[in-house]
Amino acid sequence: QEMLVESGGGLVQTGGSLRLSCEVSASIVSVDDMAWYRQAPGKQRELVATITSGGSTNYADSVKGRFTISRHSTSNRVYLQMNSLKPEDTAVYYCYVDAAGIGMDYWGKGTLVTVSS
Repeated sequence: QEMLVESGGGLVQTGGSLRLSCEVSASIVSVDDMAWYRQAPGKQRELVATITSGGSTNYADSVKGRFTISRHSTSNRVYLQMNSLKPEDTAVYYCYVDAAGIGMDYWGKGTLVTVSS
């Protein structure tokens, strides 16, 4: 059973938009922070955005003003709205969930975002 399932990736032109979604399995309890990471070819995985259980958000400098992270509290879904996309945003995007209450964390398998120039 997959605990996190991402969707919404794809191919988009520079300046376009995509909305990523991550569905969290109902079997994961005590969800705390949720986040999106990305890994570009040949590079290390990097943090894109985080959102706490209280709704506080934090973004990497490279995406501030262009990306928005949000979460649906009752369904435990997390979203990443990506606007004004650039070729350097091309990467596999991963959903991350911290279930601090049970001392566990989870990763999705990733969804590929490709931004063409």
